[in-house]
Amino acid sequence: MLGVSYLLTRRQTTLQGFLVGNRRMGTIKSAMSIAATWIWAPALFVSAEKAYSNGWPGLFWFLVPNILCLLFFIPYAERIRKQMPDGITISGYMGTIYRSVKVKRVYLAQLSILAVLSTAVQLLAGGKILSSVLGIDFFTTTVILSMIAYSYSQFSGIMASVITDAMQMVLILGCCLLLVPWALSMPGGYSALVNGLHGINGNYQSLVSDSGIALFLGFGLPAALGLMAGPFGDQCFWQRAFSIKEGKIAKAFTLGTGLFAIVPLSMGILGFIAAGYGYSATDKGIVNYELVAQLFPEWVTLPFLFMVISGLLSTIDSNLCAAASLVTDAKKDVEMWHTKAAMAVLLLAGVLIASVPGITVTHLFLIYGTLRSTTMLPTMLTLLGKRLPEKGICYGVGLAIIVGLPVFALGTVLNLSTIKIIGCLVATLTGTIVALTWGLFNRI
Repeated sequence: MLGVSYLLTRRQTTLQGFLVGNRRMGTIKSAMSIAATWIWAPALFVSAEKAYSNGWPGLFWFLVPNILCLLFFIPYAERIRKQMPDGITISGYMGTIYRSVKVKRVYLAQLSILAVLSTAVQLLAGGKILSSVLGIDFFTTTVILSMIAYSYSQFSGIMASVITDAMQMVLILGCCLLLVPWALSMPGGYSALVNGLHGINGNYQSLVSDSGIALFLGFGLPAALGLMAGPFGDQCFWQRAFSIKEGKIAKAFTLGTGLFAIVPLSMGILGFIAAGYGYSATDKGIVNYELVAQLFPEWVTLPFLFMVISGLLSTIDSNLCAAASLVTDAKKDVEMWHTKAAMAVLLLAGVLIASVPGITVTHLFLIYGTLRSTTMLPTMLTLLGKRLPEKGICYGVGLAIIVGLPVFALGTVLNLSTIKIIGCLVATLTGTIVALTWGLFNRI
């Protein structure tokens, strides 16, 4: 990836080039970058885990919202580009529209925390896999992954991210096209797929059965809300909306969505096959890797690991570029070294969080998925032309983060569906409710 960056991109010396690629990114490269960026750790592992544990209903509640959220984001990406053609960040847009430093800072806080947690979950998943395979200390593997992503991201910024994302997407799709047909062609492979559609215990027959409803309340609803809010609360996707050639945004995101869908679906199929074979996973969180190691020749683990690291690094380098862009909102008179320092700080924070004992990929996915939802509705309403009170947005989003996120985190740790749903709804709705109520009382 470092070689690809140095051969196919040029070192960027201007902020416009480093942060938004001079707004000239084409459809195909952008689509592959969007797909690769959205192929985070959960797309590779949670999809297989849910298919294995909860059958097709589990995969449904993960896959469908993942696809719909990117399509739902398209008209808003087009709107922000038209309303602010020279923009870089969503926090900058909100600050400009409301002429408010406070609104910008609230958004900046949410986007920054998200970038840190997102980076941590990629490092956690990648470090976990590489550590178990190579026998290298977990902390050391996370540091190595961080250094790889930083090495090429600091060279040409968003252009390095996009071109390496495209190459990584080729590796990811190639691996999916290798593993799934091969697994199905093995003796009993197709039968294992059919038998595994209801999960390892066979308890998940439909979306509306008792187990299906429990799955919806405990996982489906929080995951769906978090995923639908995903692009709206993530600077990575706003940054691409500002970087793609004008008029190409819808095509790039639509194609990127289709390319993305292949990957969690493929990993879910491996989860079904593992369940159908009755395979007893040592760690359900990496059941697809365990199946590959058990079912295929030893050399097949190599392309699987390339796929895993490609998927994780594509999100990490996108987060690095997002962090670099957020510096333009945090500081006046930004110089190039400030953006690269922000990248280094992000990686340090991500490594430290990934090293917290007992933390899991699924926990982090659900928690930062909820964080993204805190700004979704105010952002949507603003882009649609509805102006909310400045203080209402600040207090509403702040309250959503301070109250909603801890409540949801508590429900996640204790595995209590009711608390998780309450936390998720508080995080999603509080910002808008407080803002609208504030405006109503001020008029009275």
